[in-house]
Amino acid sequence: MSGKRGNGEGSIYPYRNGFAAYAWVTTPMGKPSRKYVYGKTRPEVHDKWLKLHTAAKAGPVATSTPTLEHFLAHWLKEEVDVNLKPLTAATYETVVRLYITPFLGAKRIDKLNVRDVREWLNKLAAACQCCAQGKDEARPEERRRCCAIGKCCGKTLAKRSVGDARTVLRSALTYAMSEEMIYRNVAQLVKMAKPRSHKVIPWSVEEASRFLESARTARDPLYGAYVMILVLGLRKGEVLGLEWSNVLLDRNEVLIQKQLQRVRRRLLHSETKTDASEALLPLPDICRAALLLRQKSRDAHKLAARDLWTESDLVFTTRYGTPVEPRNFNRRFAFRCAEAGVRLIRVHDTRHTCGSLLAALDVHPRIAMQILRHTQISVTMEVYTHVPSEQTRNALRKLGATLDGGRSAEAPGEEQGPLPSASDGGRGKLA
Repeated sequence: MSGKRGNGEGSIYPYRNGFAAYAWVTTPMGKPSRKYVYGKTRPEVHDKWLKLHTAAKAGPVATSTPTLEHFLAHWLKEEVDVNLKPLTAATYETVVRLYITPFLGAKRIDKLNVRDVREWLNKLAAACQCCAQGKDEARPEERRRCCAIGKCCGKTLAKRSVGDARTVLRSALTYAMSEEMIYRNVAQLVKMAKPRSHKVIPWSVEEASRFLESARTARDPLYGAYVMILVLGLRKGEVLGLEWSNVLLDRNEVLIQKQLQRVRRRLLHSETKTDASEALLPLPDICRAALLLRQKSRDAHKLAARDLWTESDLVFTTRYGTPVEPRNFNRRFAFRCAEAGVRLIRVHDTRHTCGSLLAALDVHPRIAMQILRHTQISVTMEVYTHVPSEQTRNALRKLGATLDGGRSAEAPGEEQGPLPSASDGGRGKLA
């Protein structure tokens, strides 16, 4: 086809062994730029140019296609960090850095296909993470024991973790589709077997009672925190982030509004995990007594620390007023389990015992429903199926009863060593 351009085709021109064309578009970053198309014949390029021109009128058009590594870095900065909670954003960044970029980072995002994703998931499931991340190599030479000395430990990812990596990639590619960088989400097309969930075996009411009795007898400085997580079902971050301004002792209520978490080497005092987590909860007698006891121990610690005291509104602190490190709380909890002679469970698993404890304390099911944040009373009643012995009921009532003058004057933790402060980075020796 010769010489004269068709009407409106002004940007089509001969190029190498064929033809090329361009149109002015607005990029996803909001900047005007030229977008080129190529073909062997003029009619072929003309069709491409018309489609490009139509796309430019409809919305943003990407002028260059990044690799998955560069796209994920942009996605984490512009989408994840802006719209998700700090801990979730940090988790996404870790998954991208350790599990996605090393395998798929060099692929162009528009060239990624279903086979690539399936092969990536198979490799990820089979790869020893100690080898892949160089964990053993990072240890001092005298402490190397596996991968760095040729003895692979075979520490592969759990199926759930592999599934989480796919979920992160799928979320990123969904964002790429919304930005019109790709037309399909290949991660969504790869099917995975659902991993089996491991049944949590929480404490019985008797075990929880023995744990609390041990902490109370030992005057553990975190006794009040243990009561709150067991009886009110608070998460670790929620109890460590609880402030005195939200403890309404005159109304026997507590407002759960903040949580304390360590994210990217910083302690963050931020809003709760979900909207439903923010709630005004009634205080059973055992919780009220534990918080009153905590007030006295805080005053005693403040008087003893003098100039070393750091003022804050946090309910649970170290003896110097600094926030309790979440990892130190885990260590202290494990230590108390051993001292009480009960099974070691995760701190988060204490939430499963909460309903049974409320039943043992004769809390009305409607109030328990509010505390457990259930939407249906039938769900709450299912939790109430376990009936504890009368001896256990009496022990729990005794824990929550008004303390006599001699014992209540003794602040928990007075005979214990100090808890590590926030500046320890969680490495200090536990009380």
